[in-house]
Amino acid sequence: MKKLFFNKIGFEPSDLNFSYFDMSETSYQDAEMDLESLPFFADEKIVIFDNFADITTDKKTFLNNSELKRFEDYLGNPLASTKLVICASGKLDGKRRLVKLLKRDAQLFEAKVLKEAELRTYFQKRAHKDGLVFESGVFESLLIKSNFDFSEVAKNLTFLTSYKKDGHIRAQDISEAIPKTLQDNIFDLTQFILTGQIDAARDLIRDLRLQGEDEIKLLAVMLGQFRMFTQVKILSSQNKSETQIVTALSDYLGRKVNPYQVKFALRDSRTLTLPFLKKAMMLLIETDYAIKSGTYDKDYLFDVALLKLAHENRG
Repeated sequence: MKKLFFNKIGFEPSDLNFSYFDMSETSYQDAEMDLESLPFFADEKIVIFDNFADITTDKKTFLNNSELKRFEDYLGNPLASTKLVICASGKLDGKRRLVKLLKRDAQLFEAKVLKEAELRTYFQKRAHKDGLVFESGVFESLLIKSNFDFSEVAKNLTFLTSYKKDGHIRAQDISEAIPKTLQDNIFDLTQFILTGQIDAARDLIRDLRLQGEDEIKLLAVMLGQFRMFTQVKILSSQNKSETQIVTALSDYLGRKVNPYQVKFALRDSRTLTLPFLKKAMMLLIETDYAIKSGTYDKDYLFDVALLKLAHENRG
């Protein structure tokens, strides 16, 4: 958002009508002199205070009490010829008098991650505007494929617009046109292992290695999948409905769990037993530790772990 804002105001470091100060590196005294001086080359100037942690809940502070008081006094009676822009990362500390002054007199812009419902609504409207019509459940598949990431959804939606000129999007279009994510590939790898398709698993592992994926990262994603399998298996054994499982997991994890993630986990864990899932998670954790400890070559350890998984499942 900061980049877009700077573009909007035409910020150029070499333009003398702009003054930029990184408050994590600049003394307030130097910034204060510029803030309180009149513009030389135009009727107005723009002063930017970047990384101003003093107005956030961050424990970092760059201004002492005397400097904060002088800045508060300035905000109470600012120069009409100066436009002050303050950039800060994090949550504003509403208890600070400085923040109260800014909330009263300044125009605030806040950048934050969209909630899932907001993300869905935004892109449904955008898809409709672009003339795209999704078959039942396909739009949700697009969101899952994009990992509910704003930039990924935007990129994939743009690609679908050019890929399907008639605007009619089917499930097949998502699987064929949208590049597979690491999560998709690990899901395929897990299914190959669980169904005993060892050659297909080896081919996929080779491709992932050629793409630069690290074994530790692959283990972490696989462990996440088996953990989800275990969680839904335990909750479903308590006669909880799919909706109740989503609610319970969301409460436990402290974040909104996607219902489709639970739906697929229930489907794919149906034939797996809890003893197997426990062994699988322990095996992945032990392999991760062995790789990080340098016990053996990581490629060898990873391949052995996958073979053991396949053997345990058949057993």
